[in-house]
Amino acid sequence: MADSSHGHGHTPAAWTGVMIIFIGFCVAGAFMVMDNPLGFWGGMAIIVLGGVIGGIMRAMGLGAPKAQPLKMTPGAKRSERTVATREPVAVES
Repeated sequence: MADSSHGHGHTPAAWTGVMIIFIGFCVAGAFMVMDNPLGFWGGMAIIVLGGVIGGIMRAMGLGAPKAQPLKMTPGAKRSERTVATREPVAVES
């Protein structure tokens, strides 16, 4: 199982956006089965609205913070990039 400690999708913006998109998917699916094109496209509009609302909430600071780029250590070659991890580092004393 993947480690989910880095917060992937565990934000109010993600939850809100996904729930609205899920509702839009259900609406579009129901109207597709009922052979109602207008209702289907209404559900598709709800799906787009969910993405827009999720993006707005992320811009308001309710989403995950942006990842920091990898930094080079002084004097390191291009292939020797340092990788930031969440693993504890053992320090010898």
